[in-house]
Amino acid sequence: MLKAANLIPKRRLFVASGIVILLMMSLLIRFFSIQVHSYEKYSKKAEVNRIRAIPLNAPRGLILDRNGEIIVDNYPTYVLTVIPGEMIDKRKNFNIISQCTGIDTTVLKSNYDKYYRGKFLPTRIAKDLTFDQLSRIEEHKTDLTGINYIQFPERIYSGKINASHLLGYVKEVDHALIKELEEPGKYIYGDLVGWRGLEKVYEKDLRGKKGVYFMEVDAFGREMGASTDRNAEYPVPGNNLYTSLFLPLQEMLEKKLDGHKSVALVSNPKNGEILAFVSKPDYPPDLFTGTTTVDDWKNIISDPDKPLLNRITHGLYPPGSTLKMITAMSLLEKRKVSISETVDCQGVYTLGNRDFRCWEENGHGTVNLKEAIAQSCNIYFYHFVQRLSIDEWAESCRLFGFGDIIGFDLGSEAKGVVPNSSYMNKRYGRWGWSKGHLLNVSLGQGEFVATPIQMLQYINLLAMKGRTPILHTLINQESELVEINYFSMKTWDQMESFMQQVIISSRGTGKRSDPKIPGLIIAGKTGTSQNPHGDDHAWYIGYGKYKKDIVSVVILVEEGGHGGVTAAPIARSVFNLLFSSNETMKLVFAE
Repeated sequence: MLKAANLIPKRRLFVASGIVILLMMSLLIRFFSIQVHSYEKYSKKAEVNRIRAIPLNAPRGLILDRNGEIIVDNYPTYVLTVIPGEMIDKRKNFNIISQCTGIDTTVLKSNYDKYYRGKFLPTRIAKDLTFDQLSRIEEHKTDLTGINYIQFPERIYSGKINASHLLGYVKEVDHALIKELEEPGKYIYGDLVGWRGLEKVYEKDLRGKKGVYFMEVDAFGREMGASTDRNAEYPVPGNNLYTSLFLPLQEMLEKKLDGHKSVALVSNPKNGEILAFVSKPDYPPDLFTGTTTVDDWKNIISDPDKPLLNRITHGLYPPGSTLKMITAMSLLEKRKVSISETVDCQGVYTLGNRDFRCWEENGHGTVNLKEAIAQSCNIYFYHFVQRLSIDEWAESCRLFGFGDIIGFDLGSEAKGVVPNSSYMNKRYGRWGWSKGHLLNVSLGQGEFVATPIQMLQYINLLAMKGRTPILHTLINQESELVEINYFSMKTWDQMESFMQQVIISSRGTGKRSDPKIPGLIIAGKTGTSQNPHGDDHAWYIGYGKYKKDIVSVVILVEEGGHGGVTAAPIARSVFNLLFSSNETMKLVFAE
């Protein structure tokens, strides 16, 4: 048998053998690197692939009234999530889910894009699923990949009250929102975060701490059961928030003011606690819970009555005759008027070529300071306010907190305007205004505007004679004092006496606020402020004392006409509810 000659050179054989040996060595080295040198690194990655961490949402803290009745609670809902990297066919998954839930595939895709945060991180695609919807999804679980659902605590409201401007609302965290958060690392997409009101101000207290549990999954991402080598971390619920609201009072005032653009505030001047906080019109507190439709959003932002506006902290109004106490106190303290001096009110006062009129067209006749406050005589104040400069008068207003924020715990407030000579010069020019402007602003008209929350601090300072805590909405909360040391106790006492005449005098403008409860002493002031856009606004500010207990009230009804006719009866219903029974007083004033 003939043998063929070996035509392969030995050199080529050595090269081929070397390459094979080199490749084998490379494989061995790489195998050693993965299995030995980088064992810890890759074992962790394998563990991550084997174990799926599923977050457990912490229920937000409850919001309750002063007596522990729940205003805002949580209820369990279900959220459908997907692991993007485990979805084999996204279109197929979305079609099946759409058939099971009735949710359009475009909504599922939109949510997927909105909450996507990584290939192997859960992405929310649907929420508020019913048990029936979940059951149908379970029936198709073998046809779905990367799909999971978790329980989620949603906000639910008692339904007795709205108080939407106080309570605020929560929003879901998404791509855009997370950039605006103070602590973005505390949240993942789909979490709830307080966005307005108490929900926002006390977010750190309410949100709680997330938990997590671990599931074993196979190579296809299918759950195989709970992990036996990793312990679950249970969520810690948020802290409950005990507000100072008295629920029956809040409920009564919301019903009474329904249909009006209006404000009602009630507080305890001794400790600064808010007992009622009503800004109307408002909106249902669950409007932003779950899915807010485009139509719902368009309707509320286009409403001409502006239900989203918190009139208490951001509504700016001329306070009208309710400012007359400041003018009177400034005149008395500077000894520029005596309580016995009188003015003959004939219904009109002429300064230069301009007539300034009293609300009582036929005049009040001869009145002194006590009668001028009781009957709210404009002419009396037109006469005597000229003994003050506009800067002296403005400085007295600022002592009561006008023209500045009061530090209320909702955080955001409007400052209002207290016009002084600098303001008037800037607005009208040095020669563009006259003493007639002082007559106008000293009666709470013209350029002077204030918020209702400032009016509440004003009446609290009058009630407590210059020393009251900053207003707040949580029970038993320590609060700094607001103090006015300028006026003597004699001046404070005289003003309280005059304000009582507003209620008890036969011609007093605030007599409709008196519920005639034995032992209850009421001091107050009405106001009717001009409104360039319609009828006059109606004001009532006052406080009621019964033994050692005291409450203050501010009522504003936009375009309500005379304060004594429209606003005072609402204040009467407040005094009547709070002081008509010992049981109610114990619930409100118990320490």
